[in-house]
Amino acid sequence: MVQLHVKRGDESQFLFSTTVDVSIETLTQQISAIYNGRLKVDRICSEIQELADHGITLPPNMQGLTDDQIMELKLKDEWEDRCIPSGGAEFKKDEIGRRNGHAPNEKMKDVLRKTMEDSKALISNKQVKANVCVTMDMVKEALDQLRGAVMIVYPMGLPPHDPIRMEFENQEDLTGTQRGQGAPAREPLVSEDEQKQMMLHYYKRQEELKKLEEADDDTHLQSNWSDRQALKRQFQGLTNIKWGPR
Repeated sequence: MVQLHVKRGDESQFLFSTTVDVSIETLTQQISAIYNGRLKVDRICSEIQELADHGITLPPNMQGLTDDQIMELKLKDEWEDRCIPSGGAEFKKDEIGRRNGHAPNEKMKDVLRKTMEDSKALISNKQVKANVCVTMDMVKEALDQLRGAVMIVYPMGLPPHDPIRMEFENQEDLTGTQRGQGAPAREPLVSEDEQKQMMLHYYKRQEELKKLEEADDDTHLQSNWSDRQALKRQFQGLTNIKWGPR
């Protein structure tokens, strides 16, 4: 068995268990499926939080409009009366005008929030520290838990345009999202402390070179080591000669 540590940059994502007999193509597909599945769970949880706070999504032609604009255009959400949360709704206006504001009651909110926590924990990157390998079955279990919770709170289902339903039906709009960012980054060849020492060394070296550049270029001409005739005079005994009266 081989255990792979999947990262994004320096951030751990999950551990994956495989064998040396698996082809690179198959391995890539397996890891990609888990990686994308974890992203799907995150997207659904983000939307379920909004669902718990503000109810179902408005039809696309009503989103972002004010109440006056909706009345003026004579628009009506035909799904409002169909998709009523279990136990009744509590109105909480969505200030950005994306959801209809008919949120589930507190008990149903707890069902959604608790399920989100459990689903996220199942595939969390904290599983790396626990040395638990994430599998596709675990990703499917997390998705099934979320699907079940939504069905409990909304037994009549969600509107076809609601992003949560679109995610469950694999009809989600991923426009603007990044599916991949090229090859994974290599592990650093030096440690962080070594890198800091190297940077300090290069900084000191640059400062020394800067001082040399700022110095007068002719100052070295007054030094003994720059005198080309010094060695010749030394052999002729002409060094340390002083002129003038004694």
